[in-house]
Order: sequence, then C-alpha cells, then structure tokens
Amino acid sequence: MIYRRLGQAGLKVSVVALGCMAFGRWIDERSSAQVFDTAVDAGITLIDTADVYGRGMDSRDPLQSGESEAILGRIMKEKRQQIILATKVNGRVGIGPNDYGLSRYHMMRAVEDSIGNPKNEPSSR
Repeated sequence: MIYRRLGQAGLKVSVVALGCMAFGRWIDERSSAQVFDTAVDAGITLIDTADVYGRGMDSRDPLQSGESEAILGRIMKEKRQQIILATKVNGRVGIGPNDYGLSRYHMMRAVEDSIGNPKNEPSSR
C-alpha cells in the first residue's frame, strides 16, 4: 500500500480509502466486518463514513441514520489503532431544528455520537 501525508499535520494515510456508505444500508454487519477486515489487512488506513449513512438514506427517514457509524464502532475495536476514521457531520440525523447543519452544537453532538456512546449506537436526539 502507498501512504501519503494528509495536509500539513504530518499524518500519513493510505492512498486508497474504504468508503462505508453501504454498511447498514445495503450490507449487514457480518458482511461489513468482512469488508472492513479485508481492507485493513490489505493496508488501508483511511476509513470514510458519515452520520447519515444507513437505511435512512433510502427511506429519507433521518431517524434511521447512523448504522454505518454504529457498525464501525462495533467491528473496528481490535483494529482501531491502525485506522484513521473520517466522518461527515452536515446531514440531517433527526427531526429537531439542530439535527443538521454546521452549528457548533450539531458538530459537537456528531463527534460525540461518532466516537461512540456506551451502546455504540447513535444517540437519540
């Protein structure tokens, strides 16, 4: 695998990233774990997800968002130190007025939810 510096921070990541939009949306947790393990074993260190990835993308129900992050939280435990996890925070993940966008409140909630709560499930908003 080839690795390159990301920005000015000196962080090195694989030139190939694993996109996890299918996790919890089109493939189940077991298949997601197989894809994840294969990617990391091949040297991929950059894992990309979003708080909106999941069944809610197809049903347009923001209350069904977050499966990708929840699945990643459960399957990456043993390999967490090997990866750089990137996520996005702008999408609608609930029905409240602060459940989307780039306000400090929403971004902080998204970070807290992304790194996991005790159940490794998205928090109720």
